[in-house]
Amino acid sequence: MIEIRHVPESDFEQIFELSDIVFHGRTDDAERGARRWRFLLAHRIGAYDGDRLVGFMACLPLGMTVPGGTLGCSGVTFVAVLPTHRRRGVLTAMLDRLWSDLAERGEPLAALYVSEAAIYGRFGFGAATRAISMEVATDRPLGLRVEPDPGPLRLIAPAEAAEVVGPLYGRAATRRAGQFLRDGRWWAKSVLPEADEEDDDLTAPRVVVLGEEPRGYAVYRSKQGDDSIGVPGVVQLVELEADTAEAEAALWRYLASVDLTGRIRCWARPVDDLLPLLAADPDQVIVTRTWPALWLRLVDLEAALTRRGWAREVEVVLEVRDEHISANHGRWSLRAGPGGASCTRTDSAPDLTLAVRDLASAYLGDVPVRRLVAAGLAVEHTPGTAGRLDAALATPAAPFAADQF
Repeated sequence: MIEIRHVPESDFEQIFELSDIVFHGRTDDAERGARRWRFLLAHRIGAYDGDRLVGFMACLPLGMTVPGGTLGCSGVTFVAVLPTHRRRGVLTAMLDRLWSDLAERGEPLAALYVSEAAIYGRFGFGAATRAISMEVATDRPLGLRVEPDPGPLRLIAPAEAAEVVGPLYGRAATRRAGQFLRDGRWWAKSVLPEADEEDDDLTAPRVVVLGEEPRGYAVYRSKQGDDSIGVPGVVQLVELEADTAEAEAALWRYLASVDLTGRIRCWARPVDDLLPLLAADPDQVIVTRTWPALWLRLVDLEAALTRRGWAREVEVVLEVRDEHISANHGRWSLRAGPGGASCTRTDSAPDLTLAVRDLASAYLGDVPVRRLVAAGLAVEHTPGTAGRLDAALATPAAPFAADQF
C-alpha cells in the first residue's frame, strides 16, 4: 500500500536515487550539494511503498507577484515517480496532499515548469506566462534607436548583488506579474551559482550595474569561441532589468561589446522585451522560440481572485470546473475593480463557463478570455462577458517569470 508522508532529511539519498532512475542521470557530489539547499527549503511530499521512496515532489514556499500585489505560491519541482509505480495514482495522491497542505498554510497558488504538459493540465495547471528565446548577432556594432543612458557601468562581485541590485529587481518585479520574491540565499544559490548546471564551459556569473544608484543591471556568463571552425564566443544572458528604455539600451550595448564574442544568447526573456524594437537593424535580433513557461494552479480560487488587482470594473458570474479541488468547483459571483474585489458562491445563471486551468492561464493577464472562447475552451453565455473580463484582467506588461526552480 502506498503511503503519502513528509520526506525527512535522512531520506535525501533516496531522493537522489529516485532522480537518477527517473531522469536517466547520475547525481554527483557537486549536484547533491547544489540541490540539497532546495530540499531543505522545500515542503517535501513523498510516496512510500513500505520504507522505499517511490514518488517525490519538492514544494518551495515562494512569494509571487500578481497584478497589484504579491501572493503566497508553492513552487513545485523535482516531481518523480518510479517507473514500477506509474499509473497507480501516486502523482494524484501527492498532489491531493499538496492541495490540502496549501489550504492549511493559506497559500492560494502553486506553480511549476512542466516537462510533460499533457500531465499537469489534467490537474488544473494552466500555462500562465510565455517566454521568448533570442539570439543577438554582435559580430558588428549593435545599433540602437534610442540614446543609451550615459551613466557609468561597473562590475560587482556576485556576493554583492542582493544588496546592490536586489532593490532594483524588487521594483521590476512589481511592474510585471509572475516574478518571485528573492532573499539573499535565493540570489546566491539560484540566480548566481558559481557553475551553470547546463553548460560547464560557461564562466562564473558576471554582474554589470548601470549608475551609482542602480538604474539597471545584467547578469551574464560567457564562453570562448573557436576561430578554427568559425564558432564565435558567446555571451549568455541570465537576467536583465532596467528602470527605463535608455538604461536597458545601455546594458544591451555593453553586452554586445564584450571582447572576443560574436553572439548574445538569451534563453528566456519576456514576450514584450524591448530589444527587438530598440535594435536599429532588426535582423541582428532573432527570436528563435516562443514557449509556454510558468504553469499556474489556482488552489484557492476565491483568495486568488480577490487578492489580485483589477484594471477595470467588472461584474460577472463564473462557472468554474475543477475536478480536483471541490472548494473551487461551481458558480461564483465576481465583483471586481480598482477599489477591490469580492467573490462569493451563487446559484445565478453563469455568464461564462471555463475550466480552472484556463482561468489560471488568464489570471496573470497572458491569455485573453476571448481567445479561450474562440477556441471553444470557454463558453460565453452572456455576449460581451469575455471582453469585459479581459479589460478587467489587463496588465501593462506581459507576465514573466525570470526564476527557474
